[in-house]
Amino acid sequence: MSRIALVTPAAAEGTARQLLDQIHGAFGATPNMFRAVANSPAALQSMWGSFGALGGGTLGAKLGEQIAVAIADRNDCSYCLAAHTALGRKAGATSEEMTAAQAGLSDDPQTAAALTFALAVVNNRGHIDADDVAAVRAAGFEDGQIVEIVAHVALNLFTNYVNVAFDVPVDFSGVKLRAK
Repeated sequence: MSRIALVTPAAAEGTARQLLDQIHGAFGATPNMFRAVANSPAALQSMWGSFGALGGGTLGAKLGEQIAVAIADRNDCSYCLAAHTALGRKAGATSEEMTAAQAGLSDDPQTAAALTFALAVVNNRGHIDADDVAAVRAAGFEDGQIVEIVAHVALNLFTNYVNVAFDVPVDFSGVKLRAK
């Protein structure tokens, strides 16, 4: 059971209601994570806006979801692992690709470099060095895309922390976290 109330769209007012209606339209349901965040309309607007902005970015949905599952597994976030695995499959990733991404791996060298970089940012709390940036750049990422990877990291840390801190019930098909 969630440690905070899960706001129902019917009970939401103002901005929260409008955003939950948009989210419901996008998913065909209102995922519990958004219902938890709806306790703060400002936080919900920030989260939903970030998903929209990054969804229109240059990395593509598949890589964004691969980054998300790597970070979710690193942070032991069952909710985000389940949600982003499903979204990654919807974006064209195979089950094998999503499982590999969960471990920060990929057979594609460019994807592998992005995942390695994203996890370095998480593991080192942003304290990466020039070699980390050089490696992701050498894999073919331009500076704007490297910033976009960090933006994906930041958004996923936010969603991971919301779901873990508030014990938000998973409403996607479960995916097992890797043993550490």
